Amino acid sequence: MTANLHTGTGAPPEERTGTGVPPEDPPYRIGRARYVLRVVAIASCLPYVGLKTAWAAGSRLGIPDGSPLLDGGTALAVANGATVLMDGAVVVLALLLTRPWGLRVPAWLLVLPMWVASGLLLPIMTAFPVQLVVRILGGGAGRPVGEGSSEPFLDPWVFGVVYGGFIVQGLALGSLFALYAGERWGGLWRGRLRDLPASPTAPALRATAVAAASAALVPGVTHLLWATGSTAGLEPARAADRTSDFYVLEAVSLLFVVVTAVGVLLLAFRRTGGLSLRLPLGLAWCGSAQMACWGGWMSLAGLMGAGEAADRPTAATMVTYAVQMLAGALVVTLGAYFFAERAAARSVPARDAPHESRRS
Repeated sequence: MTANLHTGTGAPPEERTGTGVPPEDPPYRIGRARYVLRVVAIASCLPYVGLKTAWAAGSRLGIPDGSPLLDGGTALAVANGATVLMDGAVVVLALLLTRPWGLRVPAWLLVLPMWVASGLLLPIMTAFPVQLVVRILGGGAGRPVGEGSSEPFLDPWVFGVVYGGFIVQGLALGSLFALYAGERWGGLWRGRLRDLPASPTAPALRATAVAAASAALVPGVTHLLWATGSTAGLEPARAADRTSDFYVLEAVSLLFVVVTAVGVLLLAFRRTGGLSLRLPLGLAWCGSAQMACWGGWMSLAGLMGAGEAADRPTAATMVTYAVQMLAGALVVTLGAYFFAERAAARSVPARDAPHESRRS
């Protein structure tokens, strides 16, 4: 008699129910930790969405007199709507990572939004706490991440509420993704660098890694100059409004450039064979996401906020962010090929193995 694979008993499921109808699958359940993380991730979106909704309805909550937000017009309304949709995507991701239908979603449809979310949240998660510490230690007043206008922009409490929500959001969503990815694709990054098999595409991957690391030199040098006080390539308004926050953000941007280069070169050349595979993959993920997505966000913000000639991004600024996006895209492309090759290699034994006879 052939045993049933799900129950280990000889009787088919419809016979065991006595109705001729197979029993329903057990209800899908998640652990307490994932349930809490899902609630936290969704709840952390409320401050940002609430403020944006209030502003769209005409409220001036948190907006001081003289703020350019009061004269934003259609462009600002569109930007507010787009950012609300982006924050709403976090809710979808939190559900996707904790519901049964999320297990059937194609890999790219989950990984790409998570990569983008990582790139937009990581700079805030790393820079904003450091900016607060610098201020507490007497490093000078400044504006939170990404702001550099001499005009009043938002009341200080708004940044604490919004960026605090982003940090909680990133921690909760990142934890959910790590748990999900470990179950669905954990075998693809287990082991050490020395355990990776020889690959016919290794020369191409190494060439891509070298190209990405070389491209990263451009934003790396630029962020180093700006972090150490140089105004080379900065638009006049931004150069005049530099604060401790500006220097922290530039130092963090430089850190992510270094992280990207280290991760991709370790993965391509594998000189430290005893190193866990997770480390270079994690570095490449975080670094490429920050470089590509934050570079794109800063480029878009600069172009949308450009008014007077002094506020317009310089050619050097635009080139820096463009090359930064290119380097990040090269690294994530290399990662996609790496995982596709690993997945294909793991599926070959299962496909070629002879079918075992099932015995009762």
